[in-house]
Amino acid sequence: MLFRSTKEQFINLTKNVILPLFTGAQIVGEEISSGRDSEVAQGANGAMLLKPNKQDEYRLIIKRNQPFKNKDISLVKFIMTELMLVDEYEAFDGTYKKNLQSLAIEKAICKSLSEESSDVLLELVEELTKWAERTYEGRNLTFGIVVNEQVESRSGLHFTDFIANDFMALLSDGKLSTLELDKNGNFVGYSILERLRAIPTICPQSNINFAKFCNENKIGVTLYENGDMLLFKNYALQFARRRGIWNSYDHEAMIDLLSNKANHTMKEIRKSIYITALDVSFTRDGGCIVYLNKDEQGLVMNHIDMDDILSEKHYNLKKELELVEQEKLYNLFNKNYIDTVFNLTYSQYLDENNCLKAKTLRKIINGRKFHELNRKLRQELVGMDGATVVDYDGTIVAIGAIIKIEAGSTGGGRLAATKTLSRYGVSIKISTDGVMQGFVNDKRTNTPKPIFSIG
Repeated sequence: MLFRSTKEQFINLTKNVILPLFTGAQIVGEEISSGRDSEVAQGANGAMLLKPNKQDEYRLIIKRNQPFKNKDISLVKFIMTELMLVDEYEAFDGTYKKNLQSLAIEKAICKSLSEESSDVLLELVEELTKWAERTYEGRNLTFGIVVNEQVESRSGLHFTDFIANDFMALLSDGKLSTLELDKNGNFVGYSILERLRAIPTICPQSNINFAKFCNENKIGVTLYENGDMLLFKNYALQFARRRGIWNSYDHEAMIDLLSNKANHTMKEIRKSIYITALDVSFTRDGGCIVYLNKDEQGLVMNHIDMDDILSEKHYNLKKELELVEQEKLYNLFNKNYIDTVFNLTYSQYLDENNCLKAKTLRKIINGRKFHELNRKLRQELVGMDGATVVDYDGTIVAIGAIIKIEAGSTGGGRLAATKTLSRYGVSIKISTDGVMQGFVNDKRTNTPKPIFSIG
């Protein structure tokens, strides 16, 4: 590689073009480098090392909350190659160069998915971007198109011949139907995606069938009504462009982060929590969910109202905490309060305090743990106002709970609740614009520490 940029220009390029792809990534410093070092490399503790040219005597140290993986390093190598070509055009004004840099990111993403079909994929992204800015009979549209590298079409019909026409508006939705192209972009046909075999997938719920169709030789592109564009391969969501910014998804790394370095967690529970957060993110409902540490299930009850509790075990834990507080404040002289709370069984408390929400949710849950619930139900429950709290074993502690936040909490109500709950496990905030942020407690400072951010 040979960048003409100065060090300051390269740092700005990294900040403005490369880092936004990896949500939460930051330049945290630099290290001495020699001509033997690669321009892009894996560093210690999951960092990424980056420099513009082989002979440069420094490398930027880039970190984010989750470690960078091999596929991230490979993607940045593609990005650097494309950006180097843009860097040569010094005569271009800033706006034009910025557009070229954005195009370079898209080209690199397409190459990372398939070098063989990258040109076709890039054309697809460009054409669907045009559709994202159009409407048909007053409404925005959805699309699903798959590039199948295993077939070769002799139709003589290239997708660019017809994709821009109005008659395409209702053909394929990326959920239950898709158009299929060969690696050269020639039209293969139309497929219904309703009866596909059971294949493990990680993607938004509405795209499950589409993701099952996208194996190691099929790359899928979908367009949502809200303008989000998603790229699929290997039965999973790989990239998404939201609000004009591309994000890379490393699902397994995110699921691992939910363990919070504890050995008692079950992957099945962590996966169900992550997938539910992903679903809420793409439906843009917003939500808050916390996965408790095994030894924090009692203390978290200080922040949850008695009426929001859905588990008899946690109702009893709450009673114990309340009794301690009553001993401190009233020395057990408040007999009326004691009689109405501490002498009641869980069922009696729900009946006598007319806890309709808790009783209704308990009926819906029907004794099941979080990971045992239907995926659609989990998404709807987490999307309710308030926080969903899940114990270490999957027991649902509360849904839609209004959290008593700690003094000094910052941000909006949902973010403040998420940070408060992070003292007791991994806490995830999903904003209505789709961004997922995860927090845990930093034991050194006893403050919320971000561990991931994506979307």
